[in-house]
Amino acid sequence: MLAVATFLWNLLVLVTILRVRTFHRVPHNLVASMAISDVMVAGLVMPLSLVRELYGRRWILGRALCQVWISCDVLCCTASIWNVTAIALDRYWSITRHLEYTLKTRKRISNVMIGLTWLLSSVISLSPLFGWGEIYSEKSLACQVSQEPSYTVFSTFGAFYLPLCVVLFVYWKIYKAAKFRIGSRKTNTITPMAEVIEVKEAERQPQMAFTVRHATVSFQTDGETWREQKERRAALMVGILIGVFVLCWIPFFLAELIIPLCSCDIPPVWKSVFLWLGYSNSFFNPLIYTAFNKNYNNAFRNLFTRQR
Repeated sequence: MLAVATFLWNLLVLVTILRVRTFHRVPHNLVASMAISDVMVAGLVMPLSLVRELYGRRWILGRALCQVWISCDVLCCTASIWNVTAIALDRYWSITRHLEYTLKTRKRISNVMIGLTWLLSSVISLSPLFGWGEIYSEKSLACQVSQEPSYTVFSTFGAFYLPLCVVLFVYWKIYKAAKFRIGSRKTNTITPMAEVIEVKEAERQPQMAFTVRHATVSFQTDGETWREQKERRAALMVGILIGVFVLCWIPFFLAELIIPLCSCDIPPVWKSVFLWLGYSNSFFNPLIYTAFNKNYNNAFRNLFTRQR
């Protein structure tokens, strides 16, 4: 059920982006990249993972399909995580550097981030196929991510802990920027500061004295401006996106890092819970992003209206 819902929801986002011309630009290319990775998680990874769960976490489909499944699993999940990171970075730059972060610059940087996302994900996912650990055991019918300690450190840090540090730093900076802007808002005031300056032209002429008053004037509009409302929604969206991302993936990656390094184990049922909790992040990603974007809500409504 989770696989079907995740596939359909992300597919809806992709169809909307393809059909609506105004979505053929930044930041919707980042959303499309995220939706592609999440569609692949739902269509390629979850079904085979479900088959494995039904057979008691034993792999009965052979070595070749095991290698394909593990590679797709690591590729798609890593790409999904880094796409969340790219969206957070894009929001951070658009909020804090909106004058420098022009549409042309934004497009170039977003395309670079998409390319790096899929390149890094490919390197992490394909490394075991070139001898960096073993992912399939014919004797025990085990099919899992390589447990080689060096690969474990490389893959977990590259796929989760590094993007985790980036998104936490980004949200901290967004929070500081928002707090600074709120604190800098002042009410309309005119504060007079009297200062008397005497000017004497000559001893024989009448004495002239006049007062110069300095006043500090600040302006504030009633309520929030359009840009402030947009930034507040973007900051809230990024915060929820990051929070859900951390809650979904941190149990799995903690287990993935600790188990191979300490040569310990946890009950299989918890491994399954942690894995599927991570997969669920692919369902929540489009749900969170579109919920805070009125353009997507209107596009969905128009899409279904036309279908009728």
